[in-house]
Amino acid sequence: MNKKEKAELTDKYRKAIKRLVLLDYDGTLVNYELIPDEARLPEHLADILIKIMDKPETRVCIISGRGYKDIDKLLDHLPVEIISDHGAMIKENGRWKNQIIENNLWKKTIIHFLNKITATCPESFVEEKKFSLAWHYRKAEPELGYACSRELISLLEEIVHSYNLKILDGNKVVEILTNETGKGEAVKKLCDQDNYDFILSIGDDATDEEMFEFFLHNSDAFSIKVGNGDTYAKYKLESIGEVMSLLKHLSA
Repeated sequence: MNKKEKAELTDKYRKAIKRLVLLDYDGTLVNYELIPDEARLPEHLADILIKIMDKPETRVCIISGRGYKDIDKLLDHLPVEIISDHGAMIKENGRWKNQIIENNLWKKTIIHFLNKITATCPESFVEEKKFSLAWHYRKAEPELGYACSRELISLLEEIVHSYNLKILDGNKVVEILTNETGKGEAVKKLCDQDNYDFILSIGDDATDEEMFEFFLHNSDAFSIKVGNGDTYAKYKLESIGEVMSLLKHLSA
């Protein structure tokens, strides 16, 4: 994102009547950590977000793939809306609400494959969330972890369609969830609730691409991918530091 593009974004933000700011958590606001609970929001960044939230007609929402209990612990000090579990749960006015109907009958079949691959990849592990299953390999030996993740995805691709599931190939994680769940569907619901003339959407991972794709043809939306790689986002920033700098600029 060059200076001209940042100036255009800032001008649109200042002139907007109603704003929506959507921010991924891990890899966007904080660095990935080997121990996920240690990825805490820096105090100065929390202050920046509060300043943005305090601006008239500005809605700020953290939208994360984390389970709702995990992200709630990390952000319990911040009066911010949260969408967790890739859109399956939302916290509004301090209360968590389901956004999809809970149906986990498929988990028993899928977890068999996850446990099988875990046995061949030391330091990998399975996480069961309310609406999904995730296989993490961040702690595993990098080459082995990646190779096992490709093997797992190949195995899962043969069966997920039978259960109306999809695979998210994330940052050192393979996650399985229902087709009804996703950040794209979550932001669609948000946008249906009001008429926003400025939308800022920032994320770093493959799990954010549904969100970016939804905003692809919206002229009022600025979608930003953090880091390299192919993306539906309209712009890119290189690092979390650049995200922080942009948010600080908007909070002034």
